[in-house]
Amino acid sequence: MLTIAGHVENPVQLTYEQLARLPAEFQVVDVSRFDPKRSGDAVSLAALVALARPQPGVKYLGLHSSADDFHASIPLEPIMDRAFLIYRVAGQPLDQKSGGPFRFYIPNHKACHTDEIDECANVKFVDRLEFTVEKGFDNRPHDEAEHADLHAKQ
Repeated sequence: MLTIAGHVENPVQLTYEQLARLPAEFQVVDVSRFDPKRSGDAVSLAALVALARPQPGVKYLGLHSSADDFHASIPLEPIMDRAFLIYRVAGQPLDQKSGGPFRFYIPNHKACHTDEIDECANVKFVDRLEFTVEKGFDNRPHDEAEHADLHAKQ
């Protein structure tokens, strides 16, 4: 289940089946066309924004994973038209080994041209998205040593 909350007009909880039934214009079929290291299908961030309808003044998106207690809060505007949420591979729900239940992904994150969006903004095990006016809780690594330590644990 994906929970979308925060400063939104329509807080929602979405299942795999509901994501799969979203209209074709919101589906991102075969994400490997954006990154050959990735596979599966996704829904666009724009689809999730359209469903939740963030309130005026929202500037950040919180990506939360309760499975590994990982949290990132990133600016919404630079990722609005490029990010997506991977939810299935080969017609099946994304498994935990692949970062499921949902995996947030920003193709070419460096093109966002902000230090707030880095490789660690591609969050695995996502179960909650939170729209906020100001930067929210973020426990991503702050330096290369912390970053290396995080990946050594995985």
